[in-house]
Amino acid sequence: MSEAPILVRALPDSGVVITGGTSGVGLAAAHRFTEAGVRRIVLLGRDRERGETARAAVLAAAPDAQIGFVAVDAGDPEEAVRAVQACTALIGSIDVLVNSTTSPMLPELLHRTPIEEIGPALSGQILPPLLMTRAVLPGMRAQRGGAIINIASDAAKVATPGESVIGAGMAAIVMFSRTAAMEAKRDGVRVNALTPSLITGTPTSDRVLAEGFSARLFTKAASLAHLGVADPDDLAALIVFLASPAAARLTGQAISVNGGISAA
Repeated sequence: MSEAPILVRALPDSGVVITGGTSGVGLAAAHRFTEAGVRRIVLLGRDRERGETARAAVLAAAPDAQIGFVAVDAGDPEEAVRAVQACTALIGSIDVLVNSTTSPMLPELLHRTPIEEIGPALSGQILPPLLMTRAVLPGMRAQRGGAIINIASDAAKVATPGESVIGAGMAAIVMFSRTAAMEAKRDGVRVNALTPSLITGTPTSDRVLAEGFSARLFTKAASLAHLGVADPDDLAALIVFLASPAAARLTGQAISVNGGISAA
């Protein structure tokens, strides 16, 4: 018996779930998706108050859309599965998953990094996108289509002093994304990663530019972005493209959006 054809839904027909959708790149992506005609979106985040505020903002810009919020600790396996079940109940099919989560860890030289902080930092960075990707895969495989976009960083590609731990986590996100892409392509599921450097106008950029080693590191990086330092909308535009039928042949890629800070 022949396999069912691969499903590539147009954006207006797609259901979109955004982990980390309550601020920064995730929230910018939600707005971009509504501009592209998407009318079924669920935002995921830890903070219920911030989530409801974000949901109201997206809904105000697209009052005819169905915008939901689900509170979740995406680094917990049971929570990740529960969130996917809740999203399915709210919007039906999940055709697009965006994982835009961040770690509170700031760049620091390895010998100055408290050894007891390394394990939790890596778990907090790697597990949310990995678990959410795993949680949506059965449904996407069953419907024979879907797009997953994971946000990592250029620390996955470029060896930078102060980012040994962060780089290890980001490289893990890139590699599991590429491997998942190879595993899921037969079922029509595309998995790609974005690897930005500094992103202006986000809570993370505010933290890294505040003081100390990380401020010096990223101030120097910003001076190399001759095309301009990326902002959340730059990432959001590429996320929407990767989720769309225009990127139907693109999978297993890790794409840098960094204004020319590096070529990796």
